[in-house]
Amino acid sequence: MLAETLAQLVAGRPLTEAEAHKAFAHILEGEADDAQIGALLAFIARRGPTIDELVGAARAMRDVLTPIPYTPPEGEALIDTCGTGGAPKTFNISTAAALVVAGAKGSRRVRVAKHGNRSRTGRGSAEILTALGVNVDAPPEAQARCLERAGLCFCFAIHHHPATRHASSARKSLGFPTIFNLLGPLTNPARAPRQLIGVFDRVYVEPMARALHRLGAERAMVVHGLDKMDEVSTTDRTYIAHLKDGAVSTELFDAASIPIKRARHEDLRADSVEAAARVVRSVLEGHPGPARDIVTLNAGAALFVADAAPTIREGVDLARKAIDAGAAAEALRALALASVS
Repeated sequence: MLAETLAQLVAGRPLTEAEAHKAFAHILEGEADDAQIGALLAFIARRGPTIDELVGAARAMRDVLTPIPYTPPEGEALIDTCGTGGAPKTFNISTAAALVVAGAKGSRRVRVAKHGNRSRTGRGSAEILTALGVNVDAPPEAQARCLERAGLCFCFAIHHHPATRHASSARKSLGFPTIFNLLGPLTNPARAPRQLIGVFDRVYVEPMARALHRLGAERAMVVHGLDKMDEVSTTDRTYIAHLKDGAVSTELFDAASIPIKRARHEDLRADSVEAAARVVRSVLEGHPGPARDIVTLNAGAALFVADAAPTIREGVDLARKAIDAGAAAEALRALALASVS
């Protein structure tokens, strides 16, 4: 059923939003074979997905996801710190930042619906949180309970997007990132209206922000470190697209302006899931150093996006206070307890 779509891509014509929605709906309904799926993904990857293609494909995924039955209380913010993956590997900064955000006390309460998955390196959000004592297989009702009691939950992508199994073989056989790597952050199961998204390639920073706008996001930051990290970086400057009040603007941000000391990438690496979990625990326990610096920077950026802090710098101050007061560590303890009770 994708023959016409493939012929259009072969001819060099990108898909409209409606065409992308239809094509990905066919894939997610199991109506395409691996050859068709692989060809479609490869053609789109060769030139990079357009904003129309991102939006249409994301809408198709949103149509069939398993949602979390949760609405934040009036005056509170709900945010996701999910990234695309595919960047140089670290101890999983976005997961640690989510815990700090959940424990922070800013001008408004911020809850985190942390979307994530396993990683081919074994240090994805699912592996790290499991090592930290969290039940990552908690069903949607339990995830809503985690948001209420702990201020955050983990949205395990494999449980919320079961229809993507139809594309899994083709994706694995291709061996390179495809549009599906970009769709995860665009399809949060709790429909979080605020997002801090890290992407693996600078070329996707602004298109992802514009796609988020069309998908109804209230506010977002899409980031890519010039060191290739899909985080707000402390080892180099970071290219940022801001979505605010319906407009997208870009900047090159330097953590030295906070000020935060420049780090080396080797300071942020972890060779195993156990090592990564130890780094996260050390950050939550208040140990100083490059790991704490980059976690508080990304948590501060998330608090800024959530309107809990007026600037990233002030968001970083809130993040540091959450760690020093033990509130970030308490968020992890409460998440582990709520995810299994």
